[in-house]
Amino acid sequence: MAPLKRQVAAVLGGLLVLAWFAPECSAQPRKRGLGGPVVLHPDDVPAFPDPPAGFDAVRDGIPHGRLELVTYESKSVGTTRKMQVYTPPGYSKDKKYPVLYLLHGIGGDETEWQRFARPNVLMDNLIAEGKATPMIVVMPNGRAQKNDRAEGDVFRTAPAFAAFEQDLLRDVIPAIESRYSAEADREHRAMAGLSMGGGQALNVGLRHLDTFAWIGAFSAAPNTMPPHELVPDPAVAKARLKLLWLSCGKKDGLIRISQGVHAHLRDNHVPHVWHVDGNGHDPAHWKNSLYFFAQRIFR
Repeated sequence: MAPLKRQVAAVLGGLLVLAWFAPECSAQPRKRGLGGPVVLHPDDVPAFPDPPAGFDAVRDGIPHGRLELVTYESKSVGTTRKMQVYTPPGYSKDKKYPVLYLLHGIGGDETEWQRFARPNVLMDNLIAEGKATPMIVVMPNGRAQKNDRAEGDVFRTAPAFAAFEQDLLRDVIPAIESRYSAEADREHRAMAGLSMGGGQALNVGLRHLDTFAWIGAFSAAPNTMPPHELVPDPAVAKARLKLLWLSCGKKDGLIRISQGVHAHLRDNHVPHVWHVDGNGHDPAHWKNSLYFFAQRIFR
């Protein structure tokens, strides 16, 4: 997409996000759900059962990884920025690890995933059970502007989420690969996100299949590009993707975003996971999706 078109798309995306998320800010809940009425189709069903009880609870007697807050210089934003980084139990510079870049929603920052799902705990448990490949998990701030705090009218910062593409590719990934013992090829990089971050994961990941082979979107928000722009050449997507994951809750008024992407992929025979659970636009769906997604990447 040409630079001018991307700027226009970012502005329009911000307006759409504001319009679609408005019910979330209402004093009275609406039965139709966040964003609009929910209309389910025959294939909007769970691909997996709910996770077992305690999957995200701290366990004694197992090895634990490390979660740290790190800073990096962002040339694209022009300031020092923060990100949370999880390294798995037994992390050693003597071996290389795949990396999952995990993106937050419009009202969050680099700490949001930790508040909603505690990915370090979830990953420790999965790795201890042999269900997930030991990996580095990076939780950056997807709001690429100098004041990147989630304050004031966060909906007006939607263009900064589009600008994050350059921060991620030019600054975040190089910082991680220079400081950590990370594999530096597409087959060892994954990206996923919740809500606004889900849209970012699709927008950036599917445009950069030379950088990412594993992509996941959990309740993707209206910043998501139209399906035919996300996947303009289904043959290329089929050849290059290791996993494309889409999930949403059946009570989520934004489900039509994910439904549209799923329909385009289905009609063009692009393999993907489509998982619709019983939740809404909420942390329960996001942490459940991460639980299943993390088990299927880097395999």
